[in-house]
Amino acid sequence: MLFSEALGRSVVRTDTASTVGRVSDYVVDPRLPGVVALILSKTSSQGSALPWPNIIAFGVDAVTVPSAAAVVEPDPYLAELAGKPHTLLHKRVLTTSGVQLGTVLDVDFDPTIGRLAALLLEQGPIDAARLLGVGSYAVMVRA
Repeated sequence: MLFSEALGRSVVRTDTASTVGRVSDYVVDPRLPGVVALILSKTSSQGSALPWPNIIAFGVDAVTVPSAAAVVEPDPYLAELAGKPHTLLHKRVLTTSGVQLGTVLDVDFDPTIGRLAALLLEQGPIDAARLLGVGSYAVMVRA
């Protein structure tokens, strides 16, 4: 599944079938590399972060969670990774040898476990296993 396909997707509680928010961004830990949380907009709770372990399923029509309590305030780990400087989409991609490969147009990930599969650039995909870090200037990948 692509990041762009799931943006705006409803997050629904299984206990009441009500919407708790919509997917507005992804929190990625490049060390995994994988999605560790979703950032939600239009939430019905106090928090805006949905940690990946709190997700029951990431379906084609909705993301399901057990209850509104699944949406929380970001802990320090998530807060550090969730800042705007750490978003992947539309960021330049640099190799460890200093070569710019292009810009991240989208990200392919496995919705069952959150694992990143590839960074999609205009020039073609880059295996997410090469991902080293995401900063304010660029995404860094192994040469």
